[in-house]
Amino acid sequence: MTKHVTKTFKLTDGREVSIETGKLAKQADGSVVVRMGDAMLLATVVSAPDAKEGVDFLPLSVDYQEKFAAAGKIPGGFLKREGRLSDYEVLICRLVDRALRPLFPDDYHADTQVFIQLISADNNVMPDALAALAASSAIAVSDIPFHGPISEVRVVKVDDNYKVNPTPEEMESSTLDLIVAGTDENIMMVEGESKEVSEAEMLEAIKIAHEEIKIQCKAQLELAQEVGATEKREFDHEPKDEELKASMRTQVYDKLYKVAEAGNPNKAERKEAFKAIYEEYISQFSEEQLEEMDDFLLGKYFHDIEKEAVRNCVLDTKLRLDGRNLDQIRPIWSESDYLPSAHGSAVFTRGETQSITSVTLGTKLDEQMIDGAMISGYNKFILHYNFPGFSTGEVRPNRGPGRREVGHGNLAMRALKPMIPSEDEGNPYTIRVVSDILESNGSSSMATVCAGTMALMDAGIKLKKPVSGIAMGMISDADSGKYAILSDILGDEDHLGDMDFKVTGTTEGITACQMDIKVDGLSYDVLAEALEQAKQGRLHILGEMAKTISQPREELKPHTPRMVMLRIDRELIGAVIGPGGKIIQEIQKESGATVNIEEDEQGGKVSVFAADGAALDEAMKRIKAITTQPEVGEVYDGKVKSIMPFGAFVEFLPGKDGLLHISEIKWERVENVSDVMEEGEEIKVKLIDIDKRTGKFKLSRKVLLPRPQKEEKPAEKTEE
Repeated sequence: MTKHVTKTFKLTDGREVSIETGKLAKQADGSVVVRMGDAMLLATVVSAPDAKEGVDFLPLSVDYQEKFAAAGKIPGGFLKREGRLSDYEVLICRLVDRALRPLFPDDYHADTQVFIQLISADNNVMPDALAALAASSAIAVSDIPFHGPISEVRVVKVDDNYKVNPTPEEMESSTLDLIVAGTDENIMMVEGESKEVSEAEMLEAIKIAHEEIKIQCKAQLELAQEVGATEKREFDHEPKDEELKASMRTQVYDKLYKVAEAGNPNKAERKEAFKAIYEEYISQFSEEQLEEMDDFLLGKYFHDIEKEAVRNCVLDTKLRLDGRNLDQIRPIWSESDYLPSAHGSAVFTRGETQSITSVTLGTKLDEQMIDGAMISGYNKFILHYNFPGFSTGEVRPNRGPGRREVGHGNLAMRALKPMIPSEDEGNPYTIRVVSDILESNGSSSMATVCAGTMALMDAGIKLKKPVSGIAMGMISDADSGKYAILSDILGDEDHLGDMDFKVTGTTEGITACQMDIKVDGLSYDVLAEALEQAKQGRLHILGEMAKTISQPREELKPHTPRMVMLRIDRELIGAVIGPGGKIIQEIQKESGATVNIEEDEQGGKVSVFAADGAALDEAMKRIKAITTQPEVGEVYDGKVKSIMPFGAFVEFLPGKDGLLHISEIKWERVENVSDVMEEGEEIKVKLIDIDKRTGKFKLSRKVLLPRPQKEEKPAEKTEE
């Protein structure tokens, strides 16, 4: 029976966090409840006693789910129960997974599941910043081998102050929002978005986050000590043959090094060259010998030696697998307006990575509805990232987006979002960006950022500034202290390297980042160097993009639907809608436009969406006619409603009639009004006065007509 223990600690601002174990879910290998305020997360971990046969990796699954009941809500939809994880929950799963996975032993291959549930919500506490703490704590009180503990915190910058695990209200005004994970000694993962912050600001935020992480790791170690969970289970999941490994290294290392040193930029040819070395090695054995040898060990040892050779080659020669210098960017070509029917499009190719990206502009009705336990509302900027199997020459069933695609799309979305103008800045559209990866050899999410920027500018969206992205890598040797920072990494360099650091931004600063570190002991000096090298690469890529398109197009494309937004007084909302919606329905039917009206703090917001300019103009004309306040001196298109002996009543605005007196019809004398106009006739009139007492309108037609010249009288004769 697990001992019931509660461990509490305080954040630097005095708020208290507690970790409780031994009360709930005691049949799991480890379980805890983490509480901050009224927010409570239940985290459990279970790991199989043994690894399955033939498994040579860690089958780790991390699931995070927010229970609607935790926030006092009932799920939407027909079933009224929690369903598949939302994108928001998937993103939190990834945040936790990426922090935990590198710290399990390399040779531990047992099925392992971490499950985190939000069981009580607090509107002032963001649970995503506590999820990794809960997961690591559950592992800490179990006997599962783990080189932790770890924790994650959110750090934001508001004005000139940094705040750890802020409230949602504090996050709204922040210029920097980072989730940082690490052990008590090292940073493991960073992800977030910002509003063009400097590299120095980002480093400072990471340092502040790490100080808080150290406190949380210490609390977990003390909890494990009190529970008595310091002894971890023994395991033996990998067979070993050191003699085979040594023999193989002697025969293949130099050959692998030469392939790496050759610097072939073609991914497929490099792959074939490495494969040929492996086939040459096993060809020396008879079929009987191969049957006795372990296929798993042959593949594993060859991979390990290949990794060692490639890494050493980079450190020794300062040249890359494809022959580039450490800070060199692959060749770039791009094209905008590639898809004739899209509202905006671009193709961006960097080396062997290619994205074709489209932009579609929609209305208020196209906004994405978000219905979650903690986050609800509407999203006007949507970015989807697709990674089909053919992009890497693989056969893979298309079963919808996986977690990786959700994560990469979210990173690109966060990179571009700060540069998208808001409604108040003149952008009335709901925007959907779709990136389809057609080729992939590293940095496909960063290609999405670049292609997305170009497609948005091609669509005529007035981006504040263009955004580019670059993926940085690192290869290091702890024994010698050597390291190499790599710009614009290949897929192989990501797999064989020690760091994957994606940075996006404008010429002025960083808009988003995502960093995963696979080794211990990355110093802040090296991190600062990587950020500076990333900046130079980012600026170079922006320059290459500008050769294709440097500014948003002045006009929308002819086939792009038009949309405008105008503000009206709150009391005029009913006039536009009409009784039972009669007026707004008439406007839509007669003009062909779509009209949407909302009420907010500022009054009424009217959005008009039409397939062509004529329909838009007609709808706007009708709405403005209803909402425009009559002004003395203005000229209006009116319609004669009725004729009287003393003049005519003319409707010059919808629902507003004015008197056109008989004396104001023409400059010449009019004896009978019906002789010069008839009911239903359309005429131009000028509003010449509004009676202050009665509010009645006085109109004139004659002031808009040329005034007749007076006839000169003949001069009188004078007597001589």
